[in-house]
Amino acid sequence: MVTRALPVKRVTPEYWEDACKHLAKKDRVMRRLIPQFGDACLESRGDAFVTLARSIVGQQISVKAAQAVWDRFAALCQSITPARVLKLKVDDMRAAGLSARKVEYLVDLALHFSNGAVHTRQWSSMEDEAIIRELVDIRGIGRWTAEMFLIFYLLRPNVLPLDDLGLINGISKNYFSGEAVSRSDAREVAAAWQPYCSVATWYIWRSLDPQPVAY
Repeated sequence: MVTRALPVKRVTPEYWEDACKHLAKKDRVMRRLIPQFGDACLESRGDAFVTLARSIVGQQISVKAAQAVWDRFAALCQSITPARVLKLKVDDMRAAGLSARKVEYLVDLALHFSNGAVHTRQWSSMEDEAIIRELVDIRGIGRWTAEMFLIFYLLRPNVLPLDDLGLINGISKNYFSGEAVSRSDAREVAAAWQPYCSVATWYIWRSLDPQPVAY
């Protein structure tokens, strides 16, 4: 019997249209970039645990390699849940292509979700920094990963990921004619993006790679 995967539900931010109008009014670069990408916008899909597990599996390897390892890992259990991951054998996870360290990270992630160390049901009412503090307490998750989670899974509107190389390179290209850009320079540019830094960041990424990204 073949089990068919359920279609992934994709969610888009309700604030997107208002954000685009605000950014186009406040920032000359956004005024130029936004019309270039039509109706494309940020999307959230999947499950919180799966999203973070994927981020761990994909660390320091190519997108193609990450997908191959993920497919083998996902085949080990009927669905990727904290409880099922905790029941997996280490040898089987290693055989799927995961390093010993990534196995440890995935187990720690599953433990945090299963024992209530992360307050998933309260995230909708929690401040961004409070969620980041919870996530970086998990082995293998740093601030950048937590910020990507805020943007792509929780659809938070005002995240400025200053550790993201694409954002810094995009600001350099669009605002400084390719000259080197400091974090201070980036913050100064982003002052005009408030309170929609996530949206502006998404358009900066698109200026470097027109293909929309979803996690």
